[in-house]
Amino acid sequence: MRIKPHLKQVRHFSQFVCLGLFLFLFRQTDYSGTDTLPYAVNILFRLDPLVMATMFFSKQAVFSLLWPALIVIALTLIFGRVFCSWVCPMGALLDIFSRLLPKVHRKNEECRGNYNPRYLKYAFLIVLLAASVFGVQLIGFADPFSLLIRGMAFAIDPMINFLVSSFFDFVYMAGPAWMSDISEPVYEIFKSFLLPFRQSFFFLGFLAFGILTLIFAMELWGRRFWCKNLCPLGGLLALISTVSPFRRIPVKACKDCELCKNDCPMDAVNDENKLLFEECNLCMNCLEFCPRAITTFKLKPPKTPGQIDITRRQVVTSGFAALALPAVFRSNAASKIHDDSLIRPPGAKSETDFLAACVRCGECMKVCITNGIQPLFLEKGLEGMFTPKLIPRLGYCEFNCTLCSQVCPTGAIQKLNLKEKHAFVIGTAYFDINRCLVYAQKQNCIVCEEHCPTYDKAIKFKTVDMKDAQGKRVILKQPFVVGKNCIGCGICENVCPVQGTSAIRVVGKSPLEASQSGYG
Repeated sequence: MRIKPHLKQVRHFSQFVCLGLFLFLFRQTDYSGTDTLPYAVNILFRLDPLVMATMFFSKQAVFSLLWPALIVIALTLIFGRVFCSWVCPMGALLDIFSRLLPKVHRKNEECRGNYNPRYLKYAFLIVLLAASVFGVQLIGFADPFSLLIRGMAFAIDPMINFLVSSFFDFVYMAGPAWMSDISEPVYEIFKSFLLPFRQSFFFLGFLAFGILTLIFAMELWGRRFWCKNLCPLGGLLALISTVSPFRRIPVKACKDCELCKNDCPMDAVNDENKLLFEECNLCMNCLEFCPRAITTFKLKPPKTPGQIDITRRQVVTSGFAALALPAVFRSNAASKIHDDSLIRPPGAKSETDFLAACVRCGECMKVCITNGIQPLFLEKGLEGMFTPKLIPRLGYCEFNCTLCSQVCPTGAIQKLNLKEKHAFVIGTAYFDINRCLVYAQKQNCIVCEEHCPTYDKAIKFKTVDMKDAQGKRVILKQPFVVGKNCIGCGICENVCPVQGTSAIRVVGKSPLEASQSGYG
């Protein structure tokens, strides 16, 4: 039976629903007054076959968390790259942005001619998969979900919250009373449904935003430029779709027309007017602009598998790059030096396993109640870039919060219940007696002990009798850390009243401590 042109509208509806679901889950990945997230907010990563593949190669094991990716693989085996055009939120957003640029598209595509660097997505795919075999996880630099969610979490969400809140604050402070009576209920609706729990601030927000902006700017060069040329997930789905029986008919563009060749957003028709099935993402556009109405899609098993658009030389080059990158990453001196300031979130695996599993999505940072979990830059080399690190002076690890362990899509941060969280050690506090008010200035201060959340306090006092700077006798409560009770939550460092660098600081677990923790 012939597939009708209105399926293009069905695709648009599917994109709208999937994009709405993505935005809903993104908003739900936040603190909402409870320590339990009611939804599988990380489901998109668990649907990602590229995440499943890199995790399998890096750990040589199948992760039960990622079984939903098998659904996408099954759909691709039957229908081809339907995920890219019907489900993927990045694709939907690119299509929306692309509608603003039709004339620019046409001009740039004519200038570019027939050049399509489609092989790059396969090259990136080879590099990602081969590097993961050596335990080097690069997916966070190329997976569309990682790039999209990280850019939104680090930059777009905080910017929107800042702008909206600033506007309503201005109306409340400077506007007349009657305007505030109208604006405040509206603001309450925004805070309840559209804005995050609190204003966040992130290191590398500008970089994450710049990468995402670059992907959208590529639309100036051609429609779906990222999807057809650079996206490694698209490359993986293209490989799977070579055996798909769901095909466009006819398989060639008409020589006296070629509208489907010229107007295909994926450039899926080659110079010989033949359709490249693995490049077609079933957008259904060709059904609409075919003047003869002869184009259709049918279940028709291919006589021969599709031909992937990459040469042997390009495969070999990609293979050499994939072999070189793990060696370069692992020979970086920064990876061999223990960084005392590196405090991973509670539940994090041992450092090697953590780096091999973390997809750099930023979900754990987005959901952190205190905004204390921040992305690394190059402190631990390129391999550690965008991975999470607790910075206690910015925000401590809330004692009764396990949200970061709930949102991790790959188990790099293992899910903890509250009892396990209370016992999980991420670091140890120590006093800098040259800065502490009690030690250095002979002033009483009990702030750190008051805020220590462990049941048996990790910070205790001993009473000492001494002379202050003026020579007067004073009785002081001198604090000290009970190492066995300290879990490294960092609240003491966060609340320390000393200006600048805290007088009590938390250092991360050493590799030996991490291996003995039982969670590595």
